[in-house]
Amino acid sequence: MALSFTAVMNLLFTILLAQATINVSYGSRSDDVVCILSEQNALLTFKQHLVDPSNMLLSWDPTHENCCKWGGIVCNNLTGHVEELHLRDCWLQGKINSSLLGLKHLSYLDLSNNDFKGIQIPNFMGLLVSLTYLDLTNAGFEGKIPHQLGNLSSLTHLGLGVLYAYAENLGWLSGLSSLQHLDMSNVNLSKASDHWLQVINRLSSLSESHLPWCELSHIIPNNSVFYANFTSLSVLDISWNNFNSFIPEWIFNINSLMYVDLSSNKFVGPFPKSCWNLTRLKSLNVASNDMNSSLAIWLSGLSSSSSSLVSLDLSFNSLQGVLPCSNQNLTALRYLYLTGCQLNSTIISSGFLNDLVRLEYLFLDNNNIEGVISSAIQNLKSLVQLELSQNSLKGEMPTFVGNLVSLVYLDLSFNSLEGEIPTSLGNLCNLSDLSLGGNKFGGKVSNAFDSLLSVGCLSNSLTSLDLSENSFTGRLTDQIAKFKNLVSLDLRDNHISGHIPESLGKLTALQRLSIGGNQLNGSLPESLGGLSDLTFLNISWNHLEGVVTQVHFANLTNLEHLYASRNSMSLRVSPNWIPPFRRCRNVELESWNLGPTFPMWLKTQTVVDMDLSNTQLSGIIPSWLSSLTIVYLNISHNRLSGRIPDILHIDTPYSMVSMSSNMLSGPLPRITSGLAELDLSNNSFSGGIYHFLCHPLATPNHLSVLHFGGNHFSGNIPDCWMHWPELKAINLDDNNLTGKIPTSVESLRGLLSLHLRNNSLSGEVTPSLQNCKQLRVLDLGLNELNGAIPKWMGTSLLNLTILILRSNKLSGHIPFELCRLTALQILDVADNNLSGSMPKCFDNLKAMTIKQVLKDVISYSNFVGYFFEQVMVVTKGREDQYDTILPLVNSLDLSSNKLTGEIPRQLTTLQGLISLNLSGNFLKGRIPDCIGNMVWLESLDLSRNRLSGNIAPSISSLTYLSYLNLSYNNLSGKIPLSTQLQSFDASSFIGNELCGQPLSNICDEDQSKPTINNGAQKADDGDEVGRWFHLGIGTGFAVGFFGVLAPLLFSTTWRHAYFGFFGCLWDEILYKYNSLWH
Repeated sequence: MALSFTAVMNLLFTILLAQATINVSYGSRSDDVVCILSEQNALLTFKQHLVDPSNMLLSWDPTHENCCKWGGIVCNNLTGHVEELHLRDCWLQGKINSSLLGLKHLSYLDLSNNDFKGIQIPNFMGLLVSLTYLDLTNAGFEGKIPHQLGNLSSLTHLGLGVLYAYAENLGWLSGLSSLQHLDMSNVNLSKASDHWLQVINRLSSLSESHLPWCELSHIIPNNSVFYANFTSLSVLDISWNNFNSFIPEWIFNINSLMYVDLSSNKFVGPFPKSCWNLTRLKSLNVASNDMNSSLAIWLSGLSSSSSSLVSLDLSFNSLQGVLPCSNQNLTALRYLYLTGCQLNSTIISSGFLNDLVRLEYLFLDNNNIEGVISSAIQNLKSLVQLELSQNSLKGEMPTFVGNLVSLVYLDLSFNSLEGEIPTSLGNLCNLSDLSLGGNKFGGKVSNAFDSLLSVGCLSNSLTSLDLSENSFTGRLTDQIAKFKNLVSLDLRDNHISGHIPESLGKLTALQRLSIGGNQLNGSLPESLGGLSDLTFLNISWNHLEGVVTQVHFANLTNLEHLYASRNSMSLRVSPNWIPPFRRCRNVELESWNLGPTFPMWLKTQTVVDMDLSNTQLSGIIPSWLSSLTIVYLNISHNRLSGRIPDILHIDTPYSMVSMSSNMLSGPLPRITSGLAELDLSNNSFSGGIYHFLCHPLATPNHLSVLHFGGNHFSGNIPDCWMHWPELKAINLDDNNLTGKIPTSVESLRGLLSLHLRNNSLSGEVTPSLQNCKQLRVLDLGLNELNGAIPKWMGTSLLNLTILILRSNKLSGHIPFELCRLTALQILDVADNNLSGSMPKCFDNLKAMTIKQVLKDVISYSNFVGYFFEQVMVVTKGREDQYDTILPLVNSLDLSSNKLTGEIPRQLTTLQGLISLNLSGNFLKGRIPDCIGNMVWLESLDLSRNRLSGNIAPSISSLTYLSYLNLSYNNLSGKIPLSTQLQSFDASSFIGNELCGQPLSNICDEDQSKPTINNGAQKADDGDEVGRWFHLGIGTGFAVGFFGVLAPLLFSTTWRHAYFGFFGCLWDEILYKYNSLWH
């Protein structure tokens, strides 16, 4: 049928209209359209006020008369009016000129992703009434958002995100009746928290609302009447605010919602249980809140209303209960994130996974999932990424994991999986990233590689392999080179031995290589120098040796991190060597031979972390060292001498410098404010420390750790501690400091550790210390302090765990207030002039009543392995330094004083003590009968007192005792029998009236042996029955008499033990009764 004339004309008009539409694009290029002269002039004026460092507006040239052909400009194809400005990502700066108002037909303005350096959004933008699209996202605007923007009634898109701007009132948004897209991400709306929702609710056309990071703190709760008018809303993002409330139920009744992000809002309580109406929902993110519903309730609500759900993120909530048995209608789910939800299932149920037939990404890491890996996982044929790390999975890795042929990322790290790597993993031909670190896998590492190469396809696909922190043994072989596309290889902390193969240099794509913490030996292969993409190299803590030359670094042009400490290698390069790498940020070569001069090549690097400790360096510290941007510098344990450059220019926050154990001298350096930790201990510094403490370069200072111990400083401790308010640890041990402890220490409110040991300090302990209420360790030993032990120590320093006052001139009684220090583990007041009786309240020292278990090492550093708490403790007759195991030590030392009276029985309740020393006093009476209750004692010294009576038999129960000294008392009787006591030297018991092993004098009761009457054996053999009858009577009498009565009548030791046991039991009953009564 022929087309009518009208139909032909309609078709022609449609074609012309389509052509016109096509021409309205980014910068119209039609030769027929010429822009309006006034609008061209407006654009040129607009450009004059801009800074264009990237020349993005180069085409805006008055010699090019048609502005419609300029970059970023779109004109109307019919009228020539400028309608659109596309200036996104142009790095523009400067000012926004009001000449834009000359563009009367401007409907589209995009200035996003520029850098206007904090200028305010111009008020006149509210006069661009033709605008339908305005995007100022991430353009560098700051200040108050002008309310005049509310005049843009035609606006459908408003982007104000990622601005350092704020709005106190959002009422102006109500004027944007046509708005469909709103993005105010990162805008400070804290002062609009009380009305933001009501305003947004009036925008009936709104389809997307992006309000993350807006400091909102109020949302309409469930118990309020609120009608949600969001009939068109499909995207709601209010993440990263601070609502701290229940999740409102009205959100789950907006049936137009497709994407919802409620993460990181401090939402609390259970999940809403009312009927949901999220029929179109595709993505829900409620991660990082404080929700405590069971996972089953979440999934039940979603299953009933959201069969189209594709992505669900419930990570980092406190989801209770076990994994559910079914997910019902969630068959469209492809992304499921349940990281850190405290799930405590012993097994992943098959029902939980069987319904998720389309699942591609499953995150169950950082939970409490136990047992073996569930066989239900093998049904997830579409799985691309499986995260099960940081759980409690055990057993061998099942072979069915090799059936997940779509896997690209597999992470089973930090569980308790064991055995060898199954060969079925070789079937995962799409696998790119395999993380099995932190388990108990074992066998030869070559077998593990054979399993992965069993099919052959992993040699091409695998780019990241992590087998670290396992128990692999054996040698690295040339098979490693078959993984030709490896970008990251981590084999650290295993038991791999032998040489590093030369073939490792064939992995040309390698960027990260970590083989530290093994037993590798031999020399470093030169082939590693050919890995031009390598950025990270860790070969530390091995047994490598030999010489390293420039050849080993020949092509390492991208090296940024070099960790090679704790090997025995020597670096031999030319003095003027310039490495091929220039951006190396970490250089750790501890225990290498770098000497004798300081390596000049380090001057060429942008080093941030540098460890050259124990590297045989000598000479002076070069002045250029302080010009590097250093966060961590360790040049300790060398032979460096001379003075430190006058000013340490460390401006990076939380920096650390350790120059300990050298031969440095001269004046102390002044430091800049960035330095947080400074260790100059064990050098040859002398003179005073006034200049350093009292004239700091910067205020405030951020120094938190100061270690000047083991030098030759003299004079008074300056009273200038108010300049160092952030100090946490001070160590001035082993110097020649004199005078009193300064009163300005009261300003150190955050002080945790104070060491002033082994100086010549005098006077009383300053009461200013009672303001340091956080103090945990106080060591004032080996000084000349006098006066009494302050009572305030027991009332103000309640966090003390270690108190050492030994070898001073302290006098008076031990204050009973010290019994309030319930955290105290070490109390040492030995070698003073203390008198009076021992406090009977020592049983209140609760930390000493229990055996300490291994805790974290006490460290005051931001850097792992540095500034451990170190304390000298006298135990087992010698003085030892404790650091890493210090948290395990419970010790009480009151020796070498003038204490009198008896040892209180309450002392025996300190069952966690490992060392007790009461020697060198005037204590009298008996050793407490219940001393056997102190079962963890390893060292006991009661020598040089006036103790009397028998040794308590219960002492034989101290099976851990390895040092005992009871010498020079008035003890008597037989030494109790036990494996422990008889193993000690006789010197442990001399100076008493004791007998028995290990002493040579034999007890009287042991000398009287029972004799046999030979005449009785000559009785009438004929009277057999009578003989056996009388023999039975005699035997029974002997057993009864000699076994029970005779020991009690004739043996003092047995008699004391018998009645001592019941006496001790009676004392315990009375003590517990009195404790309950009071």
